Amino acid sequence: MKRILVPVDFSPITETVLDTAKTLARALRAEIVLLHVAQPEPEFITYEPGPESVRQAVAREMTENHRKVQALHRQLETENIPATSLVVQGYIVEKILQEIERLNIDLVVMGSHGRSALYHMLLGSVSEGVLKKSKRPILIVPAPKP
Repeated sequence: MKRILVPVDFSPITETVLDTAKTLARALRAEIVLLHVAQPEPEFITYEPGPESVRQAVAREMTENHRKVQALHRQLETENIPATSLVVQGYIVEKILQEIERLNIDLVVMGSHGRSALYHMLLGSVSEGVLKKSKRPILIVPAPKP
């Protein structure tokens, strides 16, 4: 195993997921690829002032997400763990699956937020979507119990 993909969403479980990935990367002498997938820009029919303000808000959020991913990247570098970081925009499960294939990822380490069965039935989950469709091994790090 040479490349471990770690999708990050900056939720409270991110640190636990990253710690797990770091342990594996050290043991396997693997590179960690950090990936943050931002929601796609809303599609608009018109270019009135409202959509422009939404685009500016999306741009600010992308800049902030990029800053956060770079901070995680620097943390890995200070611990002498080879790392790459990416911020992409799109539908989360679809983009994670695309990056797994494009980057020839050997293992995915991602978190589960521990939401209720009703939530999963109605909305699904990112980890569940990736787990069902990926051809590569997935390690799901459970959310801490409250």
